[in-house]
Amino acid sequence: MLSESTSRPDALTAFREARRAFMAGRRIEMQELAQDLGVSRATLFRWVGGRDQLLAEIIWSMTLPTFEAAVQTSRRKRGANRVASVLGDLAAFTVSSEPMMTFVQREPERALRLLTTQATDFQARLQALIEALLAEEIAAGRIDPPLPVHDLAYLTLRMSEAFVYSDVIAGETPDPGKVRQAVRALLRG
Repeated sequence: MLSESTSRPDALTAFREARRAFMAGRRIEMQELAQDLGVSRATLFRWVGGRDQLLAEIIWSMTLPTFEAAVQTSRRKRGANRVASVLGDLAAFTVSSEPMMTFVQREPERALRLLTTQATDFQARLQALIEALLAEEIAAGRIDPPLPVHDLAYLTLRMSEAFVYSDVIAGETPDPGKVRQAVRALLRG
């Protein structure tokens, strides 16, 4: 709910309110959000796009700082170990994030579509981060890539998704440790 001191809502206010609801484990409803902001649904859609885009942006706002922190904490590691550490840490965050897992369990098809397909740019942005990390390790001579870097980034991301969303995909228990193992095995050849 908007505070009394907020004079006019805007796109950032809408995003913050939606993110707050997501973090509390609530389902994002555009009509409800528009009402809370005191604007029409049309205005809300102009500001933040549709529900899917808003959800993807909220999740990206959690993912990007987590990825960046994982990159920083892995600075002393090299090559396959570094990439496996970063992706494993990101997987561990995702699996342990109550808001994230609430969303995935409540709306599994939507979650997979938004996070693992071209329905939004979430996957492309995450793949670009992984590609940059791989390129850094390859340029330093710490990884001898078995594939072109773009394809390698795609494959490592897909492997990560398989173990993070394994409960929805295959009825298995999500396991960040398997992300680390699989990435390490792929990059060490």
